[in-house]
Amino acid sequence: MNKPRSAYLQAISTDDSLPIQSEAANLWLQDLDNKFRWVLRPILQFTFAILLHIVWFVKRLPLPQFSAHKALQKTICWFCKYFVSPEANLLILRHYATESNILNFLSENTGHEHRVNLYPKTINDMLHSTFVDHDQELFDCFIKLGNSNKVSNLNTNTPYQWQSWQPIHMDELLVEKKTTQILDFETSHALFMCLFCLLLKKDEYRDAINGFNLDQSIAIRIGRIIGDNTLTELAYNKYPQYLVGPWNLGQRFLMHGFFTEHLYAKLEEIRQAEISKVAEIAE
Repeated sequence: MNKPRSAYLQAISTDDSLPIQSEAANLWLQDLDNKFRWVLRPILQFTFAILLHIVWFVKRLPLPQFSAHKALQKTICWFCKYFVSPEANLLILRHYATESNILNFLSENTGHEHRVNLYPKTINDMLHSTFVDHDQELFDCFIKLGNSNKVSNLNTNTPYQWQSWQPIHMDELLVEKKTTQILDFETSHALFMCLFCLLLKKDEYRDAINGFNLDQSIAIRIGRIIGDNTLTELAYNKYPQYLVGPWNLGQRFLMHGFFTEHLYAKLEEIRQAEISKVAEIAE
């Protein structure tokens, strides 16, 4: 029998003020209910935070740089398969899809041909749709988008372009459950941070942890397309010209995940409304 949720968790489970799909919200609430989160997370996060800053310091010394992308991906996928909770794994798989859809919508509705095709359905798929590719696709998209002042859709009667949009269907995301999968999302990410710092070159890692700050720019650009200047309120990570280090990285990563979920839900709502409108006209 599941224990009853606290009053606060009950409150946020019913709050729909921010756009987020119920599937994502429920996965996060299950992750918060993970009993190991409240025991292991403080210890492991503290330990890994110290280790991260040590690795960060060593990697920035004037020493030969090295990277091991394949080893990084294999280690993360192995860890996800055996130790990360099913809820956290599903949230990770969702994140690929939410960000890919957002970047494709942005490109498609500004007349650009760049498309992102990172939609893993299983943990093994992430060996090919890698975290490194995930970051690089974001940077490539911005490089090719160019001037944001040209981004607008003043004619609200013109349907948006959705050809590259792939709605998330939870029954297509497959995670095999194992008894050893006990670690919550934030605890798992604490370990991933150290691996990324160690197995990427210093500039690659610096770019990866600062890529979150493009959330504000994405919100501004998409806000101009759909005529909603409030989207920037969804972006916790801001000001991409200000480069940051690994301090508070766990929270910034988590808020980036929430941002993509919120923006995905907002755009999917618009897409569904357009489908309904076309159906009404057809009748």
